[in-house]
Amino acid sequence: MPRMLALPLTAAVLVLSAVPAAAQSTTIPTTPIPQPNDPGQAPITQPPNPQPLGRAVGDAGTGLGVLRLLPNAVPTNAILPGVGEQLPKQAAFEAGMGLASAQANSESYLAYERSIAQSSPFGIAVGGNSPQAPGTLVQTALPDNPEPRTGGFNAPKNPLLNVGLLNGSAHARWSATEGPCVGTIADAVTEVASLSALNVIPSLPNVGLPNLQLPDGAKLAEGFEPGKGLQALGGLLAGGGQTSADGTNALLSLPNTLSARSTVRLVDLPGSKNKAVESTSTLQAANINLLKGTPLELTIKVASQPTLRVTSTGKRETSKVEYTAPVLTVERQGKVLFTLDAANPTKDIPVGLPLDALTQQFGPVESVPVVGGLVSTLTKGVQPVGDTAGKVLDLGVLRLGIAQLDDKKLDMTDPFKGFQLGAAARLLDLQVLPTKALKQSLGEAGNALPSSLAQLTLGEQVARAYAPENGVECGSTSTPPPAGGEAPGVPKKLAQTSAAYATVPLFWSGTALLLIGVVLVAALPRRPRKAAPAAFKPSPRPRK
Repeated sequence: MPRMLALPLTAAVLVLSAVPAAAQSTTIPTTPIPQPNDPGQAPITQPPNPQPLGRAVGDAGTGLGVLRLLPNAVPTNAILPGVGEQLPKQAAFEAGMGLASAQANSESYLAYERSIAQSSPFGIAVGGNSPQAPGTLVQTALPDNPEPRTGGFNAPKNPLLNVGLLNGSAHARWSATEGPCVGTIADAVTEVASLSALNVIPSLPNVGLPNLQLPDGAKLAEGFEPGKGLQALGGLLAGGGQTSADGTNALLSLPNTLSARSTVRLVDLPGSKNKAVESTSTLQAANINLLKGTPLELTIKVASQPTLRVTSTGKRETSKVEYTAPVLTVERQGKVLFTLDAANPTKDIPVGLPLDALTQQFGPVESVPVVGGLVSTLTKGVQPVGDTAGKVLDLGVLRLGIAQLDDKKLDMTDPFKGFQLGAAARLLDLQVLPTKALKQSLGEAGNALPSSLAQLTLGEQVARAYAPENGVECGSTSTPPPAGGEAPGVPKKLAQTSAAYATVPLFWSGTALLLIGVVLVAALPRRPRKAAPAAFKPSPRPRK
């Protein structure tokens, strides 16, 4: 438990909930070094001998999925007055799935914080406060670990997420003499068999669709029977209960295995015997389903796997960020609708209620809203609406976005002179945004709607590397003593700095003299005593 509580904050889900801020941080998360109360007091600890020469700091974090309800809605708490107002606001509720983090820090005060690998099945944060999740695998060094720690976990049931079997692995390494010069310092892997999320939008008011204030003279289209309320997006979602394992009537689902991996290691520095610090975040995913089980189901295929790699050589001109941006194709029934890539990073998919004007155009419709300008009719199948003005009442927008790469470069002097490079990226952002028409149809309740109702992120990645200006030097300050020999630098005699050092010798010296005296007295023979002369006694008859 003390080791788990001492883990830096980057191992928690809050790091993944503020990836750009973590990538731009100028401080190194570690346990602070305790200082003596008396300035003249000797240091609390003495550095070990031999002392590793290598100094390196790096961390990488990967999250398979992060769900946020009412993002940027809760002010951040801070112990210093006025600081909370300067920090970005937190989400009201956050849930992370499949988290993997790897950290290396040669400047940590505690030995077991030099290398940390953590695989978390899930994490929850309410208003920015996150407890340690059960089922988490953690491995720390020192001491060194020749083998990783592995395990599996079945996530508990909850109404918003349905997570399949999770498998994790955590491996942390550190040398007592060579420090970070062990190759791969920290390596964490988390795999999820399947994932489905959001069968209801709880941040929307629980209002029935017939109670909405439609435009003047407008009616719902013939055949559209709103059996579910606004929180179910008009019937696209299940509307409550346990989210299904296969993702039916859920906003987003991933039926295949997902994998998140984070590593921190040292790599060769060209033209030098020293090393560079490399932090890597890798994500593997296959197909992503939106609105599964409805006539307007969409499939997102991941054409390339995103990889974020940050390498710090200690100098700005040679350090680099390498990012393999994902390419996502959005299809419906095998037909490509659009592509998300670096040239087209975002796409809005409007969701709305069909009005009676659509009945005149297509006839009766099915009891599902219009998604992306497509309406599902009873006789003609799925048809494009074309101009939706006056035909559809927009409820919200599903905004898809990818490749949001942020990086930060900093020349550092504390705790050592070098260069720090950080970067953050996302595979896919899915946001549910309210529209102006929805706010108007809700009346006064619409004024309280936030700018974003929910945000579901797949593949959050963050990496940071920090190395001395000439790279990481491998070696130690001195070599360990040979077997049976004397340790170098150890004095043969310690200086006497107090009179207390003479107390024990004086005690034993006095005791020895006392014993000698007792022996002498007992051993010498006794001399006989002479008889004392008799006392003079006058005669009873004196002479006359």
